[in-house]
Amino acid sequence: MARTNTAGARLRTAGGGANRWVVLVVLCVSLLLVALDSTVLHVAVPSLTEDLRPSSTALLWIVDAYPLICASLLILFGTLGDRVGRRRVLLLGYALFGLASAVAALATVPEVLIGARALLGVGGAMIMPATLSLLRAVFPDRRERATAIGIWTATAAIGAATGPVLGGFLVEHYWWGSVFLINIPLMVLMLPLGRLLLPESKGDADGPWDVLGALMAAAGVLGVVLGVKRLGAGDPPLALGTLGPLLLGAALLVLFVRRQKRRPYPLIDIRLFARPAFTTSVGCVVLAMLALVGLQLIAVQYLQLVLGLSPVETGLRLLPLTFAAMAAGATGSYTLRRLGPRRMVSWGFLLTAAAVLLLVLMGQHDRPLLLTIGFVLLGFGLQTTLFSAYESMLSEAPPESAGGAAAIGETSYQLGAGMGTALLGSVMNAAYAPGLSGLPGVPANAAKAATNSLGEAYQVAARLGGTAGEALHRAARHAFVNGLHVTLFVSAGLLLVGALMALRLPRVMECPPVDPKLADAVDRADTLDGGGPARALPGPAGEPRTGGGAADAVRVPATRGRAEPAGSGTPGH
Repeated sequence: MARTNTAGARLRTAGGGANRWVVLVVLCVSLLLVALDSTVLHVAVPSLTEDLRPSSTALLWIVDAYPLICASLLILFGTLGDRVGRRRVLLLGYALFGLASAVAALATVPEVLIGARALLGVGGAMIMPATLSLLRAVFPDRRERATAIGIWTATAAIGAATGPVLGGFLVEHYWWGSVFLINIPLMVLMLPLGRLLLPESKGDADGPWDVLGALMAAAGVLGVVLGVKRLGAGDPPLALGTLGPLLLGAALLVLFVRRQKRRPYPLIDIRLFARPAFTTSVGCVVLAMLALVGLQLIAVQYLQLVLGLSPVETGLRLLPLTFAAMAAGATGSYTLRRLGPRRMVSWGFLLTAAAVLLLVLMGQHDRPLLLTIGFVLLGFGLQTTLFSAYESMLSEAPPESAGGAAAIGETSYQLGAGMGTALLGSVMNAAYAPGLSGLPGVPANAAKAATNSLGEAYQVAARLGGTAGEALHRAARHAFVNGLHVTLFVSAGLLLVGALMALRLPRVMECPPVDPKLADAVDRADTLDGGGPARALPGPAGEPRTGGGAADAVRVPATRGRAEPAGSGTPGH
């Protein structure tokens, strides 16, 4: 039979071949688009509000539909990718993301835009865990994987920070729908590239996929995130719309965990949480995101409403944070090997806390050098923490559970972001509102309306005019800065808790050498005929792999672009 380039070459690419860095580029571009879309809309809200005239409730759903749906479906699609193929789920996510972007850009009524944002959330939930689980499969060597994860986390930071800058530019020069149109040509490019270059990867396919469990997890996460977001929006904690989703979501998640413990083939191996390094890493991701998103939201308001910067100028002021995050990601692998997970995460939290305390010196006047130094330290510290936490979490998970572990990591990321908005936003509101009470000459109803936000306070002050308007404007500005200082102190305290939590992580980064027998087996597999079954690769100690046969099977698509499941005797199926 003629020698073909199926089993051996594909396993080599997936297991550390020269093309793995090309695969990393494709995965990072995928993540960049999803991260961009999570923040690019923020600066377009005033423009689309003027055009579509949505109600306050509709506007809330336009902004929140994407993160809510995305967070709730991460576990569902992460575990589905383990079963049906992570590349397959990723490519479907590309297509759905591009289609939803077109619908969102051309929406003429709020309801259509809300639906498009929800579809974007579905596409994002397909893409995010698939990128991280494919990265786990393509880089089996932990040292190389650490470098790849550093680049991956830096890409997420770049996307989130670049979103407001790019969105501000597009809104100023075109119209609000252009913030969605940028996704379409990139997705048109990514679909054929992903089909050609990305490896197919599956986890343990034994037993049926737990559809009911996946839906329970989705509904549970949706309820918790929705309740947390309502808290962040200022709704009363005991209100039905806040407490109801929280309690229902928590109950569903408890039932989901109990169900997974009883099932012989669970969606997520709950035993992962018995590993201190895994549980601690998840907690560190939540705390880091809690600090980052809450501070970023308040910082944007400070730069625009207190210092009077435009959206583009605001985005440019935040670029030092992005560049520092890129530097931390680029050097993360080296730092992790030298310091180990425990010291790296702890020091990352401590550096971030120091940056937050430095930013307490911000006042009502612009101090560009102070802000630049603070944002650089903030970006480097948080990226250091996130990188090491993600790397430890992914390395603790077995390869066949990579999709589920990636989904847990991304869900903790989204939960941390929602909790940050809720907690730090509530602290900010509690510290801001008292500064507007009892102002001479300002009617009580006007002062009460001004407590909703600094932007609304400025509008109320403009309507009042005269001495009363000036007094309200000045008091609101002063109260916001005081509230910002209180929020920064609370955030620093949470970051110090994270530094203590990180002491449960391993002291050193264990990097077992790659078994040379694995490379020999890959070379021998290169001589197999394309229609023959793939050989079982030896495990870490040179023993044959066990546990379902299809676990962690990784193949690169053939030239014709069709995936071949491991162990299949029929090419192209």
